[in-house]
Amino acid sequence: MNSILKNTALALGLVFGLGAVPFAMASGDAAAGKAKAAQCAACHGADGNSLSPAFPKIAGLGEKYLYKQLQDIKSKTRDVPQMIGQLDNFTEQDLQDLAAYFASQPMQLTGSEAISVMLNNGDNVDGLAFGRKLYRGGNKETGVPACMGCHSPTGQGNAPAGYPRLSGQYPEYIEAQLKAFRAGTRANDGEVRTMRTVAKQLSDAEIKAVSNYIAGLTD
Repeated sequence: MNSILKNTALALGLVFGLGAVPFAMASGDAAAGKAKAAQCAACHGADGNSLSPAFPKIAGLGEKYLYKQLQDIKSKTRDVPQMIGQLDNFTEQDLQDLAAYFASQPMQLTGSEAISVMLNNGDNVDGLAFGRKLYRGGNKETGVPACMGCHSPTGQGNAPAGYPRLSGQYPEYIEAQLKAFRAGTRANDGEVRTMRTVAKQLSDAEIKAVSNYIAGLTD
C-alpha cells in the first residue's frame, strides 16, 4: 500500500521543474509580451518554436510553468548558462507578459524516429514501443510513475496546474533535462524533488526512448 501511495503521489507531482508546491498563477498580457519578446527570438524563435534542439521550444508550454521558469532562471534557482544576464533587466510584469505571449503560441511538432535502444541486460528493443510503454505505464519494478499522469495521454500537460506540455519538444532537450534532474544539476522541481526522484530511477535507455516517444505525441 505504501508503494502504491508513493507512486500515486509522484505521478500527481510529475512535472519538468514545478514540483508539488503551491504557486500563484501568473497574470500576464500576451500582446505586451509579444512586444517584449524580440530578445528571446534569436534562440527560441519569434513564436517560441526554436529552430535548433540546442534551445527548447517554449511555445504552448503553459503560462504558469513558463513564468516559474523565467523567475527561477532570473533568480539563478535554475542554472541555464545560455540565459545568464538575459533577464536581468526584466521586471516581474515583463516575465508575466512574456510567459503569457509564448504560452499563447502553438508548438510545432518535432516528431519521433524509429530507433532501437539497448537495455541494461544487453537486449536491443524497439525504442518507440519501449518509450510508449514507459510514458503510459511507467516502470513498476523501479517505482517510476507514468508520465501521462500529469502531462496527459497526449502530452499536452496541464496548464492551470503548471504541468508543461511535452508533446512536440525536441527529444534531445527532453533527454538532457531528464539527465540533469537525475544528476541533480537541475533542481528547481520543488521541495518534494519530484523530477529528481523519478529521474534517478531511469536508465539511459529509458530516458532516450521516452524522450523520442514524447516528441511525436499528437493531440
